[in-house]
Amino acid sequence: RITRAHPEHQFLFFFDRKHDPGFIFGDNVIPVELFPQARHPFLYYLWFEFSVAFALKKYKPDVFLSTDGYLSLRSGVPQVPVFHDLAFIHYPEGISFWEKKYYHRFFPRYAKKAERIVAVSEFTKQDIVKQYQVSADKIDVVYNAPAEGFKPVNEQVKLYTQQQFAQGSPYFCYVGALHPRKNIDTLLKAFDEFKRSSDTPFKLLIVGRKAWLSETIETTYNAMQFKNEVIFTGRVPENDLYNITASAHAMVYIPLFEGFGLPLVEAMACDVPVITSNVSSMPEVAGDAGILVSPLDHTQTAQAMLRLVNDETFYRQKKLASTKRKLDFSWDVSAAHLWQSILKATQQHT
Repeated sequence: RITRAHPEHQFLFFFDRKHDPGFIFGDNVIPVELFPQARHPFLYYLWFEFSVAFALKKYKPDVFLSTDGYLSLRSGVPQVPVFHDLAFIHYPEGISFWEKKYYHRFFPRYAKKAERIVAVSEFTKQDIVKQYQVSADKIDVVYNAPAEGFKPVNEQVKLYTQQQFAQGSPYFCYVGALHPRKNIDTLLKAFDEFKRSSDTPFKLLIVGRKAWLSETIETTYNAMQFKNEVIFTGRVPENDLYNITASAHAMVYIPLFEGFGLPLVEAMACDVPVITSNVSSMPEVAGDAGILVSPLDHTQTAQAMLRLVNDETFYRQKKLASTKRKLDFSWDVSAAHLWQSILKATQQHT
């Protein structure tokens, strides 16, 4: 969006491997492939402190935008990192030893080095201010937004999706990695309690990578009374993800910590109600559309699920609230705000 909106500017895209031509959005985008592939903290260091620093010196751009927080400390070019969260400080479980060392050593320096910082939520902004003693005036909040494929679907698509993924039943869904911070074991306990209290055919679809399938999740799952009603789909193709989200009765997304919580806005884009945690960024992102619960109390989540099934008026209210809240998230708006941050960085530097 930015490159197409600003044909008067030239954009260099740095890649750490052979680039996909799909990223070259126009004649004003120039791909630059830099060695080595940054697949490990030692290689992150080499890539940003040597390869990127050398490229910035060679091409002399007005600004360097880093969409995942990393910067080049050796470069004098004004730099703008996007900070998604500081989860590694609050929930270090599940992060490798070297990743943890790298983040703790370098991210405070990146925060100080940055000309401006972009945070994906007001919550993340305040966390950066608190953890790194950075002035709030230096940080701009730019929300994420859903992909265009997330939109409401008709009853025919819903029935087809139920047949394809949920054995023909209505369902609640969770979308995301099976990471400890995502609180899947509490979700499983909540669903079990919901099923014990409700004589309904509802299933629970858990959509996401099983890479983090922990012992805690397995233990909770094996102890469930209604484990046969839980369906782990693994990762699914994009179009299936759109349909699964849009065909759900509700999205149940109750992490312990989140810098933004993209599945919430994806569900709301489909007019689907959301049950989410009352901590970190989730209340900010969900707004009135969210049914807020304690992520530590599975009974609260079970009760929210029951209410969305049994109380038709309440369900319609939350569905309508999602329809209204989705208007606050747009990649066009986010691109315009990000562009303003980039301009501010270049103006501050001159």
